[in-house]
Amino acid sequence: MNKTLTIDYPTAPDDVLVAASQKGNTVAFEELVARHRDKIYARAFSMLRNEEDATDVSQEAWVKSWQRLVQFQGDSSFATWMTRITINLSLDHLRKQKRMRTDSIEQLNEEMGGVERQMPVVNFNPSEGLERGELRVRIDKALGQLSFEHRTVLVLHEFEDLEYKAIAKKMQCSIGTVMSRLFYARRKMAALLAGLKREEFKK
Repeated sequence: MNKTLTIDYPTAPDDVLVAASQKGNTVAFEELVARHRDKIYARAFSMLRNEEDATDVSQEAWVKSWQRLVQFQGDSSFATWMTRITINLSLDHLRKQKRMRTDSIEQLNEEMGGVERQMPVVNFNPSEGLERGELRVRIDKALGQLSFEHRTVLVLHEFEDLEYKAIAKKMQCSIGTVMSRLFYARRKMAALLAGLKREEFKK
């Protein structure tokens, strides 16, 4: 117990707090929650687009993380590990609500046999000349206008750096479908962000 008493919780790095939490130190874990709860809630909300659902899922993520903390080996940062738990719970939540739908245009692309391979790469990174906060607000607003499938594949690939194979496994679809969804999500985001920029110029 003497070791736990010497921890300066507000300044201690995450790995020290995690190690203490794994030994049952709830104060250390509460500090981790305080540090990362906003990011975890934001990730849940970016996928669920509903404040109540995001709150429920983020709270469940913290419960799961406490229960599974002994399994955390430090291969990634604690924040990354928590984000993975939150993404998985968000996907589970959406599946339970039967919101896993495939757009008709995606079905057509699948039937045509990988037409996405012939499509040019579309980048949706219009960050030139934008302040970080302003860009974040625009991206969040645009994400809210995407379908669940397009928003999820974009978040997993662009923000969480998951490969196509990992995304396909999480979303329970083919790699071709992931590629197709990513193409249309990028194109839609580029159009939405450009539209938001034009709206601001008119003000």
